[in-house]
Amino acid sequence: MSRYKIILEYDGTDLIGWQENRQGDSVQSLLKSALKQFIGKTTDVVAAGRTDAGVHALGMVAHFDIADKDYDADTVMRALNFYLTGKPIAVLFCQKVGDDFHARFSCLRRNYKYLVLNRRPPAVLSSNRVWWVPRKLNIKAMRVAAEKLLGRHDFTSFRASECQAKSPIKTLDLCKIKKSGDMIIFEFSAKSFLHHQVRNMVGTLIEIGLGKPLDIQEIFNAKDRSAAGPTAPASGLYFVSAQYATDD
Repeated sequence: MSRYKIILEYDGTDLIGWQENRQGDSVQSLLKSALKQFIGKTTDVVAAGRTDAGVHALGMVAHFDIADKDYDADTVMRALNFYLTGKPIAVLFCQKVGDDFHARFSCLRRNYKYLVLNRRPPAVLSSNRVWWVPRKLNIKAMRVAAEKLLGRHDFTSFRASECQAKSPIKTLDLCKIKKSGDMIIFEFSAKSFLHHQVRNMVGTLIEIGLGKPLDIQEIFNAKDRSAAGPTAPASGLYFVSAQYATDD
């Protein structure tokens, strides 16, 4: 048996997310289908993160096992991309790894970014790629608030009601806001995130940028989802990369 690590990019606009279910095409189901066409049998595919419907990825990491036959990594990558032709997924990288590598459990840090288009004219070329916010945002106020999100906290107020994580305690290592023309770029890094945590943090920071008097510490103390801002749309969220001890 050989284990393969792959890095993917995908457009999540018309996908139901990473996780396979009967509601439609998912990243996982399309990859499993491509693998089955290639090797002739079903094999599971495990990702570093389970993105929601509409969320994109620039560098999602996943792994799978192929039994019975040993393929070189380039052959696997070319075969998967062939069978994914016409699908919103591309395999950017493939390598053989040891059977102790696990895309989810071996991951040390997950990196996301969120894009907000802050201008009066609507998003056209970037439709389904950003959150369009037409009102002017106070970047300084958002940056001050973002600093307070850093570190180890109880993120109950920023988790989805259906979140299945055993604990709401998480450590946020990076929360940075950049501006490039009309685009505002939020960057987040942590070992793991709660369900909707990034989108709920962005929604809260945007509310602050629009002038709403929200206090991050009071939101933490409330331990109540209604204390924070709205959930930002999925369209602006990107899984950027996953980091492992074996990375150079």
